[in-house]
Amino acid sequence: MSNASITKTTPEWNTINWAKVQRKVFKLQKRIFQAVKSGNKVKAKKLQKLLLKSHYAKLLAIRKVTQDNQGKKTAGVDGKKALRPNQRLKLAKELALKGYKAKALFQVWIPKPGREEKRGLGIPTMKDRVMQALVKSALEPYWEAQFGGTSYGFRPGRSAQDAIQRIYTVINSKAKYALDADISKCFDKINHDHLLSKLDCPNNVKIVIKQWLKCGVMDKGIFEETDSGTPQGGVISPLLANIALHGLINDIRNQFPANKKRKDGSYKTGYQPAIIRYADDFVVLHEDYDVILKCKNLIAQWLKQVGLELKPEKTSIRHTLKSIEHDGKTIDPGFDFLGFNIKSYPVGKYHSGKTPHREILGFKTIIKPSKKKILAHHEAIKKVINANKNAPQAALIAKLNPIIRLDFG
Repeated sequence: MSNASITKTTPEWNTINWAKVQRKVFKLQKRIFQAVKSGNKVKAKKLQKLLLKSHYAKLLAIRKVTQDNQGKKTAGVDGKKALRPNQRLKLAKELALKGYKAKALFQVWIPKPGREEKRGLGIPTMKDRVMQALVKSALEPYWEAQFGGTSYGFRPGRSAQDAIQRIYTVINSKAKYALDADISKCFDKINHDHLLSKLDCPNNVKIVIKQWLKCGVMDKGIFEETDSGTPQGGVISPLLANIALHGLINDIRNQFPANKKRKDGSYKTGYQPAIIRYADDFVVLHEDYDVILKCKNLIAQWLKQVGLELKPEKTSIRHTLKSIEHDGKTIDPGFDFLGFNIKSYPVGKYHSGKTPHREILGFKTIIKPSKKKILAHHEAIKKVINANKNAPQAALIAKLNPIIRLDFG
């Protein structure tokens, strides 16, 4: 099949009013969101069912998977990398939860940045991806109305920069201890029963999601069952992971009083720890070391019910301003999070940060790309230059610009 036959658009697909399609879908999603916010989940679920039957929602799901998604050229076990416009329209008419049966995932292995280790991606078939996009469009507004304000990964309108900004706000006026933690194999180990019991969605949707979790994977021609985890190549997987981890932030914070009584009888406000999560990475911030230590233990206990655990080699306690002793080791101030180094530096009064009351802090918080991120950036540039030594200058610049913009743009 030629590339021309794949990309050529028919008048029917080409003449769809996408602005109208998006407007119709967003209107229903907004109503779902508002219904949950007002406490009417019964109404929200009725609206979810309406959205799942909507022809507009089906068209938009197909467009996102076949045209907008960067991974659209990767085939599942069906071998399909693309759909012709007439095939897209046909799929929109056929797409329905009733009678739907998910196929096994196709396992591909991709190298982890800077390491020989590889991670597996379970790629669904084209139809399965579209169905996942459709179900996601109904589930996402329902859960966005409930997700915590300091959870940032894989959420619409939120980014890694927002998470970093939140951390800066917390530590900018007072130095803190930090628990820098990573969940071990988060997408691979999530307990299916726990996730399914937590979904809170129409039963026919839950049945379909269970199929995606249990459909198995074809790896080099060998079928393997999937007993835990959410497949990392799935459109809906990041949302499912966020649902599984929902409640972590509030449950841990609520173990501590909002205000703590001082020895003189006065109260210290804002005593609960700040927890900022981005997917399976998170940071806990507090001025008391004992609170941080307690949080680490509470989080480990909380994760057990989800089938997860902290990754020891990527979990550490630090301080934003000073070196500390922990487990018999001296640990330098600051920590890395989402490719940034976050650290407070002692400075004189003319360079110092200030409290909201204009008091001199004696330190200044600086956030910059981490050493690991800079090294990876240099390696990526080096790799492109070495592979294009004989290329014209303009062509080399065209290849380098996306790398530079992606990392530091």
